[in-house]
Amino acid sequence: MAEISAQLVKDLREQTGAGMMDCKNALGETNGDFTAAKELLQKKNKALVDKKAGRIAAEGVVHAYVHGGRIGVLLEVNCETDFAAKNADFLQFTKDVAMQIAALKPRYLNREEVPADELAKQQEIFAAQVRETGKPEAIIPKITEGKIAKWYTETCLVDQVFMKDDKKTILDLQNDLTGKIGEKISVRRFVRYEVGEGIEKKKDDFAAEVAAQVAASKA
Repeated sequence: MAEISAQLVKDLREQTGAGMMDCKNALGETNGDFTAAKELLQKKNKALVDKKAGRIAAEGVVHAYVHGGRIGVLLEVNCETDFAAKNADFLQFTKDVAMQIAALKPRYLNREEVPADELAKQQEIFAAQVRETGKPEAIIPKITEGKIAKWYTETCLVDQVFMKDDKKTILDLQNDLTGKIGEKISVRRFVRYEVGEGIEKKKDDFAAEVAAQVAASKA
């Protein structure tokens, strides 16, 4: 069996978020093959997430985040026990997601929340854009589908790439945390506020303002 160094275990833990013993055992099962051990942990984590998918997560926290006094986020993240709600990793995940919402402005939690009429309208817009490029009609639906998938990554929180790690989405982080804590973790809902949002603001015509000042000075 290949020698498994502490550094190798540490590197695997940093990349997967799994516990030290889980990483060490995975490396042992794969004879020290880092890539194989990483895949093994991912498979085990997916199996755990799938197993817990139907469980009820009714505990958790409501976290408030305010950025610069101009942007505010209220976020609810659920887990299965109040003990897990006090876990440092759980609380850090909650803070990170709140900051993500503040910075990247997702409009919906997931794809299921996107209204059907809005999705249909967006599909029409993308299809028209593709059609204008002269692409064959037969391939327009496929290209439109790809554009919708990218639109989801901008519009839906769980599909967004995590701003601190471009190799993971928010859903990946949620699933990693489920595997690490051993309880179902789920972002349930959020609301984002921004000062002045939705209010029609006065648009000053700078050129007209200068012209008026010049005219006044000549009077």
